[in-house]
Amino acid sequence: VFINRMQSAMRISKVMTKGYVVIDPAAIKFVQESKNLMAPGVIDASPDVKNGDEVVIITKERVAIATGTARMSAEEMISSDHGMAVRTKWYKPEESAVIDKENSWDDAVRTNENVIFRRRDEAIAFIKKTIAQYDKPAIVSFSGGKDSLTTLLLTLDAGLKLPVLFVNTGLEFNETVEHVHDVCKRHDLQLIEEDAPTDAFFGNLVQFGPPAKDYRWCCKTNKLGPTVAAINKNFPKGCLSFIGQRKYESEARHNKPRVWVNPWTPGQTGASPIQSWNSIHVWFYIFYKKEPFNVWYTRGLDRIGCFLCPASDLAEFDIVAGNSDRYPQWDAYLNEYMESRGLPKEWKDYGLWRWKKAPQSIKEEVQRVTGKDVSELTKQTKSPEKGPISMKVQEGYSPCVIGYSIEAALSRPIDLDRLAGFMQALGRTVEKDPDGQWASVDYITIYREGAIISKASVEQDARTEIERLFELVIRSEQCVGCGLCAARCEQHALYMKDGRVEINPDECIWCKECFGPCPALNFRNTDDDM
Repeated sequence: VFINRMQSAMRISKVMTKGYVVIDPAAIKFVQESKNLMAPGVIDASPDVKNGDEVVIITKERVAIATGTARMSAEEMISSDHGMAVRTKWYKPEESAVIDKENSWDDAVRTNENVIFRRRDEAIAFIKKTIAQYDKPAIVSFSGGKDSLTTLLLTLDAGLKLPVLFVNTGLEFNETVEHVHDVCKRHDLQLIEEDAPTDAFFGNLVQFGPPAKDYRWCCKTNKLGPTVAAINKNFPKGCLSFIGQRKYESEARHNKPRVWVNPWTPGQTGASPIQSWNSIHVWFYIFYKKEPFNVWYTRGLDRIGCFLCPASDLAEFDIVAGNSDRYPQWDAYLNEYMESRGLPKEWKDYGLWRWKKAPQSIKEEVQRVTGKDVSELTKQTKSPEKGPISMKVQEGYSPCVIGYSIEAALSRPIDLDRLAGFMQALGRTVEKDPDGQWASVDYITIYREGAIISKASVEQDARTEIERLFELVIRSEQCVGCGLCAARCEQHALYMKDGRVEINPDECIWCKECFGPCPALNFRNTDDDM
């Protein structure tokens, strides 16, 4: 969290686009006497302000008056006639301190050397201790961004020359790939580069649609799938991977331990030497090392990843669109998707594809700018001609001779011949109709047109079997080629061929170890399921 004092507030007040509260002139003298800003003294606020945010209190002329912590949302402080809007922290009027001396990043690094060295030494000790603790070959995961670059440099400072794993998702900036190659060449490091399948992203859009902040299927197909493949190929007994993860990047990462095992990447133990570093620590260390970094940081991006990442904001997309020859392909897809589904122009203009469920702050801002609800701008008025499979289960369960019977229907016909092989995972014997109209295993039957009947002595068993069969349907029909299920199959009954999972039924012992995390299943659109 960045907390402004008066000097910084005075410098940014003229150009702030968020995080501000506009004060009524009549309330200024009270705030400057150390009083908190009450709701009646607020005449406006940026829509993004939430309870607990650090804000700058400004006049209509954008003169900074104070800084503090919001105790209401923007909407609440504007509409309320009582209550504390902002608890003030810094409020005494100050003269703007003009710094006439030129400073450089070298000056900043020299001033903060003790901090840099302390962080570096702790990270080096962590690296050495972790390697000694885990009996696995160690590597560095390098994405081409500043955090993984810092982690790589720390391993060098620890006196190590670890292999470098780079997963080319197929969505990287060209400059990122060049940067990774340059770093490894200059430091004489072994580069293990794994490429995602050519159509891992654009080939799967028809099934999943655009990725979103809360629907990141692409991370599994384009990042984790190739990562699993690289580890299985180069480190069949597993590896210890040093990763540039920082807890300040997100709430999820803040709660993550410094050493962890990811269920999506079998065999990999992850460890972060910079877990408690913030961005300025990272930059100070890179500047201290005088290490070249990814050129996209100089173009205005503060994070480097896939060129179309839904975590980007609209300003970042403007930067990418103006500097990358890869963006037109994505822009064309969004136009095609918008038109084929009858979405309004605002859906693309305001980047509403970036959420499946937009947060309240986005809903409020879109309403303010367009006068329309997000639900209105994201409603599809046309149905695509092809797409993912959904399953509808009949309401209520009918008793049958062995207990319960559950009926379900898929949204379209399936390749039953292909599915029958995968059904081996459900039981010892798969029975197939000679005419190819149905296949059955134990007490569950599926028909080519998509009808399913599951029977069991108790309701939960019938439900479990139908859920497992649906997972096999998705695996058979909509495999994205990540290889996760094949990696879990110790019998090697599952294997990858031409970018899809295949099965040798004779090798399957129906252990069910292949059931688990699957991007085709986990990241499909479930809106049509019942």
